[in-house]
Amino acid sequence: MKKKELFSHDDLEQIAAHGLTADAVEQQIENFRKGFPKMTLIDAATIANGGIRSLDDAAVSQALEHYATLAKDKRLLKFVPASGAASRMFKELFAFSATYYGVAGNFAKEYPEVQTFLENLRSFAFYNDLRTEMARASLDIDEYMQRGDYSTVINFLLKEQYLGYGSKPKALLKFHRYGSLQRTPLEEHIVEGASYALSNDGKVRLHFTVSPEHRTLFKKKISEIKRYYEDALGVKIEITLSEQKHYTDTIAVDEYNEPLRDDEGHLVFRPGGHGALLENLNECNADVIFMKNIDNVVPDWDKHSTIVYKKVLAGLLLDLQRHTFDYIRRIKQSPTDVHLLAEAEQFASQQLGIHIEPTSSTKQRREQLLKKLNRPIRVCGMVRNQGEPGGGPFFVKEGNGTSLQIVESAQINRKDAAQEAILQKSTHFNPVDLVCGTKDYRGRRFDLRAFRDPATGFISKKSKGAVTVKSQELPGLWNGAMAHWITIFVEVPLATFNPVKTVNDLLRKEHMER
Repeated sequence: MKKKELFSHDDLEQIAAHGLTADAVEQQIENFRKGFPKMTLIDAATIANGGIRSLDDAAVSQALEHYATLAKDKRLLKFVPASGAASRMFKELFAFSATYYGVAGNFAKEYPEVQTFLENLRSFAFYNDLRTEMARASLDIDEYMQRGDYSTVINFLLKEQYLGYGSKPKALLKFHRYGSLQRTPLEEHIVEGASYALSNDGKVRLHFTVSPEHRTLFKKKISEIKRYYEDALGVKIEITLSEQKHYTDTIAVDEYNEPLRDDEGHLVFRPGGHGALLENLNECNADVIFMKNIDNVVPDWDKHSTIVYKKVLAGLLLDLQRHTFDYIRRIKQSPTDVHLLAEAEQFASQQLGIHIEPTSSTKQRREQLLKKLNRPIRVCGMVRNQGEPGGGPFFVKEGNGTSLQIVESAQINRKDAAQEAILQKSTHFNPVDLVCGTKDYRGRRFDLRAFRDPATGFISKKSKGAVTVKSQELPGLWNGAMAHWITIFVEVPLATFNPVKTVNDLLRKEHMER
């Protein structure tokens, strides 16, 4: 089908205004029609087969020493994906407030999550704000709780005209209580960053990806707290914000893979998922980039493991990176030294997990080594599975060899018994705990877009009334977007993984005041 038949003149103008090309959108539609190929798993990456490194006390100490020594002259940065509202945190509360009319045959059985929330309402860090918000409307929260008017209490928490927790970004919700003070995830990331991401110039640099509608809220909060934390922590804080690029949006289609249109006849585009944030990461200028999700934070009394292992991961990265850079420089200086090539091949295989295809040609050996060594590097923390195995670290087929990848279960052909068996062997999962090196041996930033695998996107289906809506996500940020990076997996303690996916997760002991 020709472009002029598929898209009208107005369509082409809309596509161009979005920063896209008609060819790019046509490729997206072709992806819907063909689908994305499944990953071919070779084996689960485990400690037993060397896919995941398990560090003893001596190795941890050595990595910490490497970090203390090698990070001295490095520009450090925390990169925190923080886009989107916290609405999913309150899914059960939203459903309850929309359907509850004051009567329930067995409240605890019909609304167990809501029951837990209400019974522990005073334990949440935002409780005093909720009490104050209701008092502004001349309402007493205790009175409403006693008479069972729970919907009103929940509406004051969630509705935008009140506390607005249902539409605010997760980064700006009060998670933790310290006596009379409370902290948001934004603040916890600042405090955490000061513990391991403090550059030699005395600055803690943090970068948050935000939604356009939340940028003003972020800037307001940052202006309110920046001076306080600089004084309290004895550091300078530099926070930058970025939004997902419009040109990373993808077109939505119907069940017949025809472009969807809104009521005014315009094409419908949707955000390309967290893989779109590769563009934001690509613009960050730092020697070491710590990556972690916005909701994976704990109060100060539980930060020790997180701080130690962030330094451990970074120490491993910097140590491997300096050896990698040294081999690249030496190979370039002595391109015909076959003993050096053999030494570099052994290092690449044993330390970096890089598959080197055998060849008798010195030139081909050199070119292959330089190509495979001169890439971004990531060291990824992995925690042991708790419950059913899902996506995680695997050896996957890549050309004639294998590579280490973080694979989501949706990327696996689970109808294939052999692939399902490999999935079930998985012992660890990815908690989004990465330390990244995005500069080459000359100190120049890589173009990270050159190291992604465009064939590793996702397609999802949702029903909107009687219409089936299919949307497409770009290769995930720590999945296909980093497919061709040098990848190292390291086991980290479960204590470093404390995400808040629902509001009741804040009731876990790791998040409660002590």
